[in-house]
Amino acid sequence: MQSSKSAPPLILLVDDREDGLAARKSVLEAQGYKTVIASSAHVALEAFKVQSFDLVVTDYKMPEMSGIDLIQLMRRIKPEVPIILISGFVHVLGLDEGTTGADTVIAKSSNEVTLLVRAVHKLLTRKKPMGTHGDTPKAKKRGTVG
Repeated sequence: MQSSKSAPPLILLVDDREDGLAARKSVLEAQGYKTVIASSAHVALEAFKVQSFDLVVTDYKMPEMSGIDLIQLMRRIKPEVPIILISGFVHVLGLDEGTTGADTVIAKSSNEVTLLVRAVHKLLTRKKPMGTHGDTPKAKKRGTVG
């Protein structure tokens, strides 16, 4: 009933490089998503603890804490939130969903934007059928982000 008036999905973007954050923010907001940016894994983790995000997009290589370490910590707090890991080292390091804990791993490349938009859409629409195991309070809370 409220689906047409529900708030747009809220995405947490994590990268220590401002240009990466700005580019992803611009692309995702153009698609109708709301974004919150974090310039470090520590800032992202604090935001993740207190705010309800529909999805997280994190870079792999950051000072102090890698994207994989961040994913592991986030999974302990809210395991149901989908996470996308973006890295320039996907092929070199053999990063994939199994080795990183991310729902999707994207290599930095000329088609990164297209892959990101597709992955975000897929993960956000995939969540809805998974929540059909009953109308739990957690499921209701997830649908009212705003």
